Amino acid sequence: MTETSTTREKDAAASTPLDLVRQIAVISALGFTLVAVAVGVGGLGGTEVQNSQGGQLSAQGSYLAPATPAFSIWSVIYLGLAAYVVWQALPSQRASGRQRAIGWWIALTIVLNGLWLVAAQLLTIEWTVVVIVLLLIALCITFRISVVTRTPRGGWVDALLIDGVTGLHLGWVTLATVANIAAWLTGIVPESWADAASAWGLAVLAVVAVIGLGIAWASGWRVAPGIALAWGLSWLAVGRLTGDPSNQAIGIAAVVVALLVLLVPLAVAGLRALRPQGD
Repeated sequence: MTETSTTREKDAAASTPLDLVRQIAVISALGFTLVAVAVGVGGLGGTEVQNSQGGQLSAQGSYLAPATPAFSIWSVIYLGLAAYVVWQALPSQRASGRQRAIGWWIALTIVLNGLWLVAAQLLTIEWTVVVIVLLLIALCITFRISVVTRTPRGGWVDALLIDGVTGLHLGWVTLATVANIAAWLTGIVPESWADAASAWGLAVLAVVAVIGLGIAWASGWRVAPGIALAWGLSWLAVGRLTGDPSNQAIGIAAVVVALLVLLVPLAVAGLRALRPQGD
């Protein structure tokens, strides 16, 4: 009998009813959110997200909204979450220390995703801001736990479905939070503030750069959050340089920030990989 199989048998024997409850809760969270997604894309009698809230959440809702193709990243994130849900439901994962540390938090982030879609459909835009900020906080905690947990990772599947998917989710929601808040503020501030749109946009993008690099540093220079953030920023640039509302300064700044939050973590991670063992 191998050491790995012996460890799995010990884990199975050490499982508790709460472990099974956690697995079921994660599955239920995904089921709830998939229904919310079906409504959010216009099925089941719902209104497409870009058409809800009077169009405030569309790609033209603010100067900091990414162009429509950016939102295709949700397909990757949901696919990754679905793969995680199936994997964590395996008997071998029931008593896993990693799953115990992070499973409930991932379930919370999945539920908050669905709640955001519910808020976009049924409530006012202020509630979408509240929910997405809560989602961002939950993702920050989840990603931090995935990085610092003392239990060993279970190979590349563990790294991909926990660190990778959570990192992509965090990076995208970071920018989505900015866009959501900008859409809300666009609807309530005086029209005269539009004259300062470039200044406000550049200031916010500078903060996004700091946040993106801060996430990379705090996670040991993992690249997944930067990939998602750079994706969104690139489409934000496309929206401002080729779409409406047009703003060349914000578009160019978005390109610069995208390169920064993507290339710096990649460079540091690459240098670490090349460093001789023991240095």
